[in-house]
Amino acid sequence: MISSTLAMTRAARERGYAVPAVNILDDLSLRAVVAAAVAASSPLIIQISVKTVRSIGTDLITTMFRHAAADVPVPVALHLDHCPDRSVISDVVRAGWSSVLFDASDRDLETAERETAEVVAEAHAAGVDVESEIENIIGVEDGVGSDVSLHSYDVATLAAVAERTGVDLLAPQLGTAHGEYKALPVLLPERVRELAALTDRPIVLHGGTGLSADDFATFISAGVSKINISTGVKVAYMRSAEQHLAEARAKDKWDPPSMFRDISAAVQAAIAVHLEEFGSAGKAR
Repeated sequence: MISSTLAMTRAARERGYAVPAVNILDDLSLRAVVAAAVAASSPLIIQISVKTVRSIGTDLITTMFRHAAADVPVPVALHLDHCPDRSVISDVVRAGWSSVLFDASDRDLETAERETAEVVAEAHAAGVDVESEIENIIGVEDGVGSDVSLHSYDVATLAAVAERTGVDLLAPQLGTAHGEYKALPVLLPERVRELAALTDRPIVLHGGTGLSADDFATFISAGVSKINISTGVKVAYMRSAEQHLAEARAKDKWDPPSMFRDISAAVQAAIAVHLEEFGSAGKAR
């Protein structure tokens, strides 16, 4: 069933788990991730990068999602990930997506607050939830982001800006990064606790791929209720395709549907692990 991002993440915060927010690449990965959520009876947020929106198109993604999620027995939301482009925001708001992440982390604080408030007004008028990022999460993902810290604020400022702009979810810097880690990250669960003491808005962890089960548990205990996974899907997808193509070449047998089955199984297995780690398995009941 198609659901609200805010409603799911609020329930997760109240019940002590996190909703998996998984970036998909196409209809194959979309159906695989939904199948994993159904098998585990887990709520799920399907995330789409700006790069994927521009590659596939808003209308087709919207149709794909509605066909994949409408009749399943778990709540599923459709979320636009890391988007600094106001025109893309407006496009998916018109299409009726569940939520958007307006990434204003490349703006100065005054501009970020003003534009975030404008996005909130536009989105809320259409019944769309807004996640806010005004201090950047390290790492470049699908062409969006930076490998250096551009803006960073104290948690009181984050909470105050959230209150003034009326955003629904918050994405703060928590020591994580997008992409695969080259060294152990210095994680900041204490920032979650401090922020959770100042606001009841759901707190989002970006850069989830590569963290341990204990890391996830620590963040969830501190108050995180949405965890983003993107790189893990890409790696499972591409490695499965690579392995299948190597076997096809060795046998000189080329059958795309069998490769699609392999990729689907690999993506589903990769996500199933996270549903257990985040505590969301069984929470759709």
